[in-house]
Amino acid sequence: MFRWDQRASKCYVYLSDVQVPSEVTDAQVFRIAWEVAFRQSRWFTRDWTLQELLVPATVEFFSKEGKQLGSRISLEQEIHGITKIPIGVLRGQRLTEFSVEERMSWAASRTTALEEDKVYCLLGICGVFLPLIYGEGEAYAILRLRGNTEAAGRAGNRMSA
Repeated sequence: MFRWDQRASKCYVYLSDVQVPSEVTDAQVFRIAWEVAFRQSRWFTRDWTLQELLVPATVEFFSKEGKQLGSRISLEQEIHGITKIPIGVLRGQRLTEFSVEERMSWAASRTTALEEDKVYCLLGICGVFLPLIYGEGEAYAILRLRGNTEAAGRAGNRMSA
């Protein structure tokens, strides 16, 4: 999935839990009408949506009614407030400029159905590709992730020396 998101020129996010009243026409009132629901949207709590947020070139958000709410860039302050992800990342700053620990922190408050997915959703974001071993548990998956990111870092240091 990471490669698909990486190759996507645009990602459309349908927020089924964000409603905009149809009678709202004033732009400021329109924004107030959905902003609270946007901040509370389940989409921001699911692990696999993290790469959908960070990886595509452009991300556009839509309400339940199909009304465009804005883009990752136009909503960067709100998204930063919800996720604590640095604004630079939301603007496209290279993920490799952030430590693996910091990238892992972006998923800390997100939820998954399977415990390993808490780690697996970070593989592409951390620049690591591992076989998925469901049943290994979150702790072992974290060890494999850290081991592979450290190995990749050592290999990169040898190549740049």
